[in-house]
Amino acid sequence: MILYHGSNIKFDVILLSASKNRRDFGLGFYTTTLFEQARNWAEILNFRYKQDGIWTYEFDFTEDSVIKTKVFNGLSIEWLEFVKENRIKGGIQHDYDIVCGPVANDKTMETVGLYIDGIYTGEEALNRLKYMKPNNQISFHTDKSLAYLKLLKRTKWN
Repeated sequence: MILYHGSNIKFDVILLSASKNRRDFGLGFYTTTLFEQARNWAEILNFRYKQDGIWTYEFDFTEDSVIKTKVFNGLSIEWLEFVKENRIKGGIQHDYDIVCGPVANDKTMETVGLYIDGIYTGEEALNRLKYMKPNNQISFHTDKSLAYLKLLKRTKWN
């Protein structure tokens, strides 16, 4: 499977310790199957923090049954609760090596935020989200899982 990562930093080694806190699925290295989404992430990071420019990374990921994986096949109460726990508590609020599922992004974050704040019930939030088509993310949370990623290409954009 081909995965993409967008960054404002050039790197040769993935360091989980360099991850940002309070993300959808916890501290981790986030990728997507969508190139344009990865490039957009890189552009946003470069706009916010500057640093090394706009970088996209292309990886080959080989799945293995020894990797403990959680897959959310769409928006659900379980997904909302999972995102809520990781965003409120920070760190990693699970024991999975990899988590796959929808992104709480600019299109969905207002509704997700109102759910996290207790203003919307899960059903109300999902009702509002059902017409949105969220992008996907595959996050890696352990060094064991990162061993299955092989860098194919790194590109710097102007």
